[in-house]
Amino acid sequence: MKRVLLVISALLLAVSLNAQRLRVGLVLGGGGAKGAATISILKEIEASGIPVDYIAGTSIGALIGGLYASGYTAAEIEKIYMDVDWWTIGQGDKVYKLLERLLKDKGVKRFRDTRIPFRCVATDMDDDMEEIVLGEDSDDDLATAMRASMSVPIVYKPVKWHGRRLTDGGMVNNLPVDVAREMGAEVIIAVDLQQGEESPIDLPSILDGVNFGRFGKAGQLTEWLRTRSDLPKYRQNVEDADFYIHPTLEGYHMASFGSDDRSRMLELGREALRDYLHRTAMGQLRPQRHDMSTVKKFVRAGAAATSNLHIPEE
Repeated sequence: MKRVLLVISALLLAVSLNAQRLRVGLVLGGGGAKGAATISILKEIEASGIPVDYIAGTSIGALIGGLYASGYTAAEIEKIYMDVDWWTIGQGDKVYKLLERLLKDKGVKRFRDTRIPFRCVATDMDDDMEEIVLGEDSDDDLATAMRASMSVPIVYKPVKWHGRRLTDGGMVNNLPVDVAREMGAEVIIAVDLQQGEESPIDLPSILDGVNFGRFGKAGQLTEWLRTRSDLPKYRQNVEDADFYIHPTLEGYHMASFGSDDRSRMLELGREALRDYLHRTAMGQLRPQRHDMSTVKKFVRAGAAATSNLHIPEE
């Protein structure tokens, strides 16, 4: 693993282009239980020493990103993720209370209290499903914002927010690369849990026994499923990410909270990162906003130092 981390650091050197360090944004997409893969990727990024200057997240990405921005390590987030009974905690206001307690333990109440600047995305169900970026007002309550971003329709009641009713941000922006850019990030590392252009709200996995009355405007949800108005922005954000890490999580869905499933997805996240680094180093992939010859130069140096990869000369 140490060898892999050195290659990650080499990639960071590549995007810095030997000049003043560029500001790095971490973008964490939505995907419910599949967030396990995000956590294992985050652990490797953290261990590599890559600095993170901004974080933007949606849904489970908002939960993971908000905790990381507040001072939790990736290992601590993994323990929280594995210890919590996510089906039980979904009842009532238990999610909010958990988030509030976790943030309080780090001395965080509002967005301005985070160690790393953070934003998350929610959907306004009362205004034609408008995208709402939470955190632009640093006085806003962080736990409420995180809860709103992961408020999956039908499963959770919408969250009241300054006169609005907010639900899961995955319905409008499931991979908020554009939000991180607006924050000031010059290099984006994006972790995308969405499998192709599947719905980020995986309804078949969550509908059994659910009270539909908890979701106020079911017609809006039906229309969204029909039109998938989120896809143009999603495609653009995938294209605009500099380092795009996309774990293969076939057979898992947003409700795969079984202990064995969570453990396996943690490993799949690590495998996705290793595969991404290998293919980038071999020239099979390239960061989208930087010259590949420069990337290969630094990756080759990292590979030679670790004897981990053989990178052919030009």
